[in-house]
Order: sequence, then structure tokens, then C-alpha cells
Amino acid sequence: MTTSLFQPIQLGNISLNNRIVMPPMTRSRASQPGDLANDMMTTYYAQRATAGLIVSEGTQISSMGKGYAWTPGIYTPEQITGWKKVTDAVHAKGGAIFAQLWHVGRVTHPDNIGGQQPVSSSAIQAENVKVFIDNGTSEPGFVAAVKPREMTVTEIAQVVEQYRRAALNAIEAGFDGIELHAANGYLINQFIDSEANNRTDEYGGSLGNRLRFLDEVVAAMVDAIGSERVGVRLAPLTTLNGTVDANPIDTYTAAAALLNSHNIVYLHIAEVDWDDAPDTPVSFKKALREAYQGVLIYAGRYNAEKAEQAIDAGLADMIGFGRPYVANPDLASRIQNGYPLAEHIAETLFGGDEQGLTDYPVYQVEVNDDF
Repeated sequence: MTTSLFQPIQLGNISLNNRIVMPPMTRSRASQPGDLANDMMTTYYAQRATAGLIVSEGTQISSMGKGYAWTPGIYTPEQITGWKKVTDAVHAKGGAIFAQLWHVGRVTHPDNIGGQQPVSSSAIQAENVKVFIDNGTSEPGFVAAVKPREMTVTEIAQVVEQYRRAALNAIEAGFDGIELHAANGYLINQFIDSEANNRTDEYGGSLGNRLRFLDEVVAAMVDAIGSERVGVRLAPLTTLNGTVDANPIDTYTAAAALLNSHNIVYLHIAEVDWDDAPDTPVSFKKALREAYQGVLIYAGRYNAEKAEQAIDAGLADMIGFGRPYVANPDLASRIQNGYPLAEHIAETLFGGDEQGLTDYPVYQVEVNDDF
């Protein structure tokens, strides 16, 4: 029986029932054409509404922001309508849901963006990075990401506006707020990390310059929908999709302080989560806690015991459980009651139909009818 995870918490203007987060997980089941959230996705999210907070899978802010086949968007009226079904269903179950807003930058292929060349902070290819495209079958076809071109300052301003518009669209679609995806090697991360950004203008070079794009995007979204509805996800120590920073602790402590100045409602830290990955240093977590005073969420390799310890130690306020939420729609109940967790089927993570998405059952308590 856990206790700290099931204490209520205030997130901006929303009262959450527990401190368990279903973090964003790409599942690639949006309807085509149009990259639309659909009834299948509506069922999937509603099944998991007992999480304190759901953060949606990444939803691209423009056609150029799409990195993988069959991911949903949030920039057309039809996409907004599709997501409205999802948010209505989650709210009907008493849940709360934020939309993760996503632009992948260089982590894509022309087949996913209408034949165009990807854009990034710089014309640097993400080495050994694969994305998947629609190859005419129901199975994702993995291909290498291609070399991007460097964005112009005018294009940067246009993308800032796309983020602002997407935040407004998310509120129109019924989301309780948005999470800016600034992690895992995607576009904003490509500006932040020193080894992915070789610009010589006001968006490159110094740490302040590399954080400028993040600063402008967050400022635009806060202005549009209010700081109490804006969260941000960072991945300080990961090198996913080829982004590496020379001094990540300094860089991301500064990023946390910057986000604190915008008074965003939460900061979501994605920790390295492969099996033999090193733990995030406690000293770094304490530095992040000092730099950012809002709700702190961590995700990556947590079980109930580790989650409780992080909250009790004051290092985190909420904990995300990613892959466990794939196969356990009733994860909160399973954690609270000590029920065993089901394992997900890896082959059904991306693409396909209801199998591996909505067909995982809730835990059934065996009743002994013997007298």
C-alpha cells in the first residue's frame, strides 16, 4: 500500500486525485488522411482516466512537425474535433488531460512531411536515428532520418506562432492544458543542446542564445493560454535522437530557472530509462528543485517504491509511469492495491488497431466461492 502517490495535488486551477502521471507515449494510430484522433484513441485514454494526470501522445503543431507515420496533429479544425472526443471522454471519467505539443525538427523523413526537407537549428544530421513511415502496410517501415536544413530567423518566428496557435487549439479541443515537448532530441532540444546547434546568430553559441527559442515559445504559449495551463518536458541527460550537450547540468539548471521565470505550472523531467542507464544524480535533482518552484514531475524506470521515495524526499511532486500504462489501464488501482502488473506486447506499440491499445483488461480480483 502506497500513500504519497495518492495524496491529492493542485495543478494550477485543477485539483488532481493522485500524483500518478500517464506520460506521453507515441502509439501511431491516428486516422488517415488528416492525422486525426479517433474513437479508438478516445477509448484508450478514457480507460486510463484514473491517472492523476494524462499527458497525450505527442501531437504535431504543423505538417512539418511530423516525425512518424500515423501520429495525430492539432493544427486543423478536423484534428481539433477529433481531440475533443478524447478530452470529453477523459473528463466524463473524472480525469485530467494535457496535450503534448510536438515539432520533431530533423527527426523525420520527407515521406512524413510531404516530400520536404526537414528543418532544424542547424544543418546537422542526427546520426544513427531511424523514424518510421507509412510504407503501404499496417506495419511501420523504419528508415533513416535525413539531413535537415537550418531554419531562418523568419521561420523560427513562424514556428513560435505555430506553437502559440496549437496551444489555443488544444484549449479549444478541451484539454486542461498543454505540455511543450522540449525533450528527446526534437526541435526545441535541437536548439538547446550544444552539439546539435552550430548557429552563429542570436539562437546559437552561448547558453542564453541556445535557450532563446525555448524562451520565446513558452512566452508565446503563456501569453495565449495562461501559465497555469503550460507545462514543459525536458530530458537533461538523455542523448536520444542524437542531441548531446557538452554541459547538461549547467544547461538544464539554467533552463529550469528560465521556465520558473515564466511561472509554468509544471516541469516534467524525462530521465534516462534504458536498463543499465545511470541514475540522475541527486545533487542535480536538488539543483532543479531549487531552480524551479512549481510542480516537478519525473518519469523513467519508476516503480511504486521508487516513486514514493522521490516524493517523500521532496525531489518530485508527481511521477510518470510510461510503459506500465500501456498494458495496465487501471495502473493507479494496481499500484494502490499492490496488484501485479501486466506486460505490454512490444510488437503492438506503434500502428495497427485496437490490439495492444484498448484490449488490455483491468485486474480482476479472484473471489473464492468455496464454503
